Amino acid sequence: MRFLKTLGYVLALPLILVAIWWASTLGETNFFVPTPALLAEAFAETWFGERIVSDVLPSIGRLVVGVVSAIIIGIVAGLLIGSIKWLRDLTEPVLEFFRAIPPPVLVPVLMLLMGITDGMKVAVIISGCVWPVLLNTIEGVRAIDGVLSDSAHTYGIHGWARIKYLVLPSAGPQIMAGIRQCLSIGLILMVISEMFASSSGLGFTIVQFQRSFAIPQMWSGIVVLGLIGVALSFIFQWTERRVLRWYHGLREVENAV
Repeated sequence: MRFLKTLGYVLALPLILVAIWWASTLGETNFFVPTPALLAEAFAETWFGERIVSDVLPSIGRLVVGVVSAIIIGIVAGLLIGSIKWLRDLTEPVLEFFRAIPPPVLVPVLMLLMGITDGMKVAVIISGCVWPVLLNTIEGVRAIDGVLSDSAHTYGIHGWARIKYLVLPSAGPQIMAGIRQCLSIGLILMVISEMFASSSGLGFTIVQFQRSFAIPQMWSGIVVLGLIGVALSFIFQWTERRVLRWYHGLREVENAV
């Protein structure tokens, strides 16, 4: 029963929106706004075939590599910078400078330095995804309770043990918040990197459909991006519930009280 209730919440609004879309396009012949039936037909013809292998899977692969690399870099660098005050003071101006640069403007620079390669596209994703993870990790480390920190020091908990049992659990909620932000940024940058410099991938394919006036196919590519975003959201929620099991349990106890 609980599963059916959850499924109802998940599907209710999309079904309502599709019904409104169907009603608003009933009897219309607008070339730029396909009907749900036409879009579904274009979706099946376009993506249930070789494009899955030639366009969708390579895009997802670059997205996963870029996001995972950004998460690792952001957490490791954030732990170091957040734990060492002089390093934080030293790097803060430089971090603020690079954080203010929009990642899409780096595409031409990275093309010149790295060429039109998958590595360049991954670098574009990393250049935007790393910041929310890095900054949230730094702030999470800085916000560790002073009493807990002093207690760990008194009991001789240092090095990896301190990171594992104090720093990561304390900063975990903020780190996961940064990871959630980086997922949506990564999806956007994946598309942008493929629009500017690529001969395959979702971004390239959507632009090609737009330029050839294959409007239903173009919209079907946008639907694929939305479905990837939904899948990433569900994967993140599943992972967060397990990584921060203690945190959500504490919240439930507090709400019950």
